[in-house]
Amino acid sequence: MHISVIGSGYVGLVTGACFAEFGVNVTCMDSDSRRIEKLEKGEVPFYEPGLAELVAKGFKAGRLSFTTDIAKAVDKALVIFIAVGTPPRGDGSADLSYVEEVGKGIARHMTGYKVIVTKSTVPVGTGATLRKVITSAQTNAFRFDMVSNPEFLREGSAIEDFMRPNRVVIGADSDQAIAIMKDLYRPLYLIETPIVVTDVPTAELIKYASNAFLATKISFINEIANLCEKVGANVQMVAKGMGLDHRIGAKFLHAGPGFGGSCFPKDLAALIQTGERHGYPMQIASAASRVNDSQRGRMIDKIQEALGGLKGKTVAMLGLSFKPNTNDLREAPALSIGRTLLAEGASIRAYDPEALAEACQLMPGFQPCRDTYHAAEGADALVIMTEWNVFRNLDFEKLKSVMRDPVLLDLRNIYDPERIAAAGFKHVSVGRTPQSPKTAG
Repeated sequence: MHISVIGSGYVGLVTGACFAEFGVNVTCMDSDSRRIEKLEKGEVPFYEPGLAELVAKGFKAGRLSFTTDIAKAVDKALVIFIAVGTPPRGDGSADLSYVEEVGKGIARHMTGYKVIVTKSTVPVGTGATLRKVITSAQTNAFRFDMVSNPEFLREGSAIEDFMRPNRVVIGADSDQAIAIMKDLYRPLYLIETPIVVTDVPTAELIKYASNAFLATKISFINEIANLCEKVGANVQMVAKGMGLDHRIGAKFLHAGPGFGGSCFPKDLAALIQTGERHGYPMQIASAASRVNDSQRGRMIDKIQEALGGLKGKTVAMLGLSFKPNTNDLREAPALSIGRTLLAEGASIRAYDPEALAEACQLMPGFQPCRDTYHAAEGADALVIMTEWNVFRNLDFEKLKSVMRDPVLLDLRNIYDPERIAAAGFKHVSVGRTPQSPKTAG
């Protein structure tokens, strides 16, 4: 089978490379000629562990090709995945202009039956809208089926999520389209991956409901963390006690500066807007969004209190991407918090293993540093913003020797407070009691 993926961004490129690994012939199409040129040279435009190797493998084997020609992509493929951006509009709704433009391009170049699949995260009703767009733009009335096949890829572990997913969702109204999609995902039958077959609107909503629920778990545990600080409890132990209940589960119960990235903020906003459009306010989703916004302000308050003010202080910021194992800076807490710190007169010495250069372009006030210890030189406080593995086993004696003041703001709760206090540091975390440095003797 030959498929095409329109859009070679994060979702599109992972999808194309992984299907090529399944033995499918894949054409990845993008209108950005510079991106396509780089991909043909094996240069992946973003960081995702293992993806560059998988792209190179598929390209060398002849199963993965790249083009800027939509006519070529449409002509070759039986299945066409749409994986272009759906950025938020000012009111929070998803901008579907790129999706609809691709739909028109597919319509103009169809030469026979096609299965047209939305892989992008799109609001309920997009499949029906896209069907009308394609039908009206066709020069010849070829038959096609619409499918919703939402992605559930976590940045930093996207290949594993594609190759070993906990479910595949197929929304379609045609038995033929369902059979073709099941055939595409046949390699997953060996690991008994559940296949959820439903109608298009339900599949579209599954993605939004999933992300909104996970975002709500994060906001919930952050609210509990804030209460823990008031009453002297330990949020990590609260989360452990909760997570051992299988009805709740341990994942996404990690207190911190709030969620960011390309999915949760955008999808939560789109779900809220969908509810408003249909006359049903999404109260829990709205509350989760408000809590997330306020959590960043609480982190700024923590830093300010620990330093006794921000003006003239130097902060070493560790981690800039919204999560580890990616260079994605979209809605990253480090950027919004850093912006406020700079505005209040602080200096920021920053380090991130993958996102440093791009972050410093977005935030010219950040002083780029080559590693953790370079960032810590002369700092009044060290702030862990992203829990990269490289930050999990720091040399605190070395840090203390280069810092102006031994203060650690552990905003991801990766260190034991007592251990850090014993190393002579003031330790401030989220949802746990702050610890003063312990002196020998």
